[in-house]
Amino acid sequence: MDSESAMVQGDRLRAWEVTEMSVFVVLLVLVLVLAIWAVAIYNRLVRLAMLADNAWSDVDVQLKRRHDLIPNLVEVVRGYAAHERSTLEAVIQARNAALSAPDPEQRIEAENMLTTALRQIFALAEAYPDLKANQNFLALQQELSAVEQDIANARRYYNAVVRDYNTRLASVPDGIIAALVGFRPRTFFVAEEEAREVPKVQF
Repeated sequence: MDSESAMVQGDRLRAWEVTEMSVFVVLLVLVLVLAIWAVAIYNRLVRLAMLADNAWSDVDVQLKRRHDLIPNLVEVVRGYAAHERSTLEAVIQARNAALSAPDPEQRIEAENMLTTALRQIFALAEAYPDLKANQNFLALQQELSAVEQDIANARRYYNAVVRDYNTRLASVPDGIIAALVGFRPRTFFVAEEEAREVPKVQF
């Protein structure tokens, strides 16, 4: 009888050990699955963040092309409309603000201000026929118009990437992982209403 009891107890102990091992294995598998799932989401967010960074870099390249044209444009206009000092200073100040903006949010605001200021400087050509006919001015106007179109194209791609990235951050479960590791929404590059058209001179 004692032998049978010992055997029963032994079987129960082994069954308990097997049960504990099974629970441990199940928990381990769950942890591994969750870890793989979290890593997959993290990698997806990293990929989207890198795409957003690259898209912003493309925008930045085009914006710098515009910045490089502005000093020459201001000098040409000054030669024909020197007393339009406030308009010229507005362009210079907007350019400087864009160059010194510490983050994309402020940069976008400054760039929109610059576009508005450029529209004003081109409007001056209507009041100065000699300026309007100046070959340097015409060349700068055409080059700047092409740059503005490139900016618009780069901006559209950037906004599309940011939309996908921000959508992921706002969804579940991606948003949970994003919050844990510090991903933050990106700012759209939205042109102001008066900045939507390419600055140009009416001939």
